[in-house]
Amino acid sequence: MSARLLALGAALALSTTLVGCDVASTTDDEAGASDSSGASGEQSSAPPTPVRITTNAPDPNAVRLAAPFKIRATQGSLDSVTVSAVGGAQVEGRMVGHQWELDSRLEPGTDYVARAQAERSDGEVVSKVVKFHTENLTLDQQTYPSVAPLGGETVGVGMPVIVAFDLPVADRASFEQHMSVTSTPAQQGAWHWLNDSEVHWRPKSYWQAGTDVSVDIDINSLPAGKGIYGQESRTVEFHVGDANIYRVDAQTHQMRVFSNGSLLRTIPVTTGKAGFTTRSGTKVIMEKFAEKRMNSETVGIASDDPESYDIDDVQWAMRVTASGEFIHAAPWSVGSQGRANVSHGCTGLSTADAGWLYAMTKRGDVVEYTGTDASMSLENGYGDWNLPFDQYRAGSALH
Repeated sequence: MSARLLALGAALALSTTLVGCDVASTTDDEAGASDSSGASGEQSSAPPTPVRITTNAPDPNAVRLAAPFKIRATQGSLDSVTVSAVGGAQVEGRMVGHQWELDSRLEPGTDYVARAQAERSDGEVVSKVVKFHTENLTLDQQTYPSVAPLGGETVGVGMPVIVAFDLPVADRASFEQHMSVTSTPAQQGAWHWLNDSEVHWRPKSYWQAGTDVSVDIDINSLPAGKGIYGQESRTVEFHVGDANIYRVDAQTHQMRVFSNGSLLRTIPVTTGKAGFTTRSGTKVIMEKFAEKRMNSETVGIASDDPESYDIDDVQWAMRVTASGEFIHAAPWSVGSQGRANVSHGCTGLSTADAGWLYAMTKRGDVVEYTGTDASMSLENGYGDWNLPFDQYRAGSALH
């Protein structure tokens, strides 16, 4: 081969683009290969040792999200690495010895370019480019986190943070490590998993009125186990308003309404009669309706049962359990309010009292019930306050 062809080959080797090279299949830096044409009749000096820049990705067209992406150099010193999405932002990484490791997570189905520089044995800097594509994921392989409260919402002091996933999370501990709740002022709290698809966070005691809260769910591309990944990270900020706490005694048939520690009003009420006992315990306002249809079939009472009911326009209805307990206007039972329990489990008030209470109430306000032998449970709506904090915290995947 002529000297000209050998020189051309060396120049091409220097500009080679490495596409997804891995530890088993690498391309050497050949720029220092011997140029021995024999034209001068002189012996050339020994070539420098080639630098090998490799990645840990066996398939450059489907780089796994679960395996942290790494780049390393052999027979040379790796000086710098940058990795960027094509047409997008640079991703974070760091040098660990002679190896560069990704600190952040990659997006699925995305093209990336890694640019690496290494110093050869003769002091020359060798540059390499690695192009790769991350594995594509379907929606059936990604779980999306819905978060309550909503961003910008003002809630009551009993409102838990609720994260619901549309696909189950097998690796709860990994996800929990990437979820946080911070507040001003700071308040101690804990996560509690109800199941693989729902996790709550509550402070040790009711929120302090006026607290600002930030929820960070950093699970984008994070393995959830069983081939599922986090679909999107979420940050939600909300505000805790006045400390409204309503105390209902089913024995005295009275509700005492407190706001920020002050008793505003004592209201006569009726609660559940025998066979439909209202649950004692701490409940939290879940949702509000200025007017709501109430049908007994939704709570398991058949239409042909003597206890059945179907009322189109119940006013000022505020849900306190998932099983169907509400606080609402009950003009049909005013004669019993303050005297007897005659409802099917709901807390009935006069229309005027219910309207007044509805106007001041927000999601997350607390209703504490006493006086019955039925108990509120953790899972029945926002029942988070019905466990002592130590037991609640034991429901954390990291406890």
